[in-house]
Amino acid sequence: MQISEMSFEDAMAELERVVAALEKGDVPLEQSIALYERGAALKAHCADKLKAAEEKVEMIRAQEGRAVGTAPAEGL
Repeated sequence: MQISEMSFEDAMAELERVVAALEKGDVPLEQSIALYERGAALKAHCADKLKAAEEKVEMIRAQEGRAVGTAPAEGL
């Protein structure tokens, strides 16, 4: 599956598998390099997903306490 199509949870699970394989240390050098590159891409994807989620939360917080779609009352 393409990293760009992964959910945050799927990307994190794969990143954990990549880290475990690298920590185990029994993969050939070329495969280790490929795993490291994939891990870096997965980490960046997860960071982007988290940033997008944080921005959504901030938008919601900015709207709290403010009535959306209403006009001020006359005479106030």
